[in-house]
Amino acid sequence: MVRILLAEDMLMLRRALVSLLELEVGIEVVAETDNGDSVLPLALEHRPDVAVLDIDMPGIDGITAARQLYEKLPECRTVILTTLGRPGTLRRALDARVSGFLIKDTDPDRLAAAIREVAAGGKVVDPGLALAALQLGDSPLSSRETEVLRLAAQGEDVQEIAGALFLSTGTVRNYLTTVVTKLNARNRMDAVRIARDSGWL
Repeated sequence: MVRILLAEDMLMLRRALVSLLELEVGIEVVAETDNGDSVLPLALEHRPDVAVLDIDMPGIDGITAARQLYEKLPECRTVILTTLGRPGTLRRALDARVSGFLIKDTDPDRLAAAIREVAAGGKVVDPGLALAALQLGDSPLSSRETEVLRLAAQGEDVQEIAGALFLSTGTVRNYLTTVVTKLNARNRMDAVRIARDSGWL
């Protein structure tokens, strides 16, 4: 029996997924949640074989939850579900040791097969996304530039970013200028859009 933890914030979709998975022979949903922050505590309590995680949830996102599971409960494998297949997001997920990455409109039979494959130790990635990720390449931004841009994307101003990262305001401005240049963006918000669309944030 493959024991599943399901994390999806949309109630109707979560209920539909639970119903579909419960119809599958050899699959049991042992826990469900609508919030990324509760994934690890539920996993530690119920010890699922596979966690099926929505990428965008209240609290921490699915990729961060997957990384926590890998660090604290490595025997629990993870499958990420997403509505928007961005190649850069796939790369981030693989860096977090995710075992599966599928688009939400995947056929239910394909999802069940992917869960079984992941539970058996395999990896399952949407083939179109895998090809796009290979073509896209890595983010041109350094980890520090990504940090600065992520804070800017959250609405932090230069002084707030500087305080959060223990940098001078001049250094933060330099990082933001470099980011805009590297991404060939018109301005800071355009850089945020480009980075998000590429899955680098």
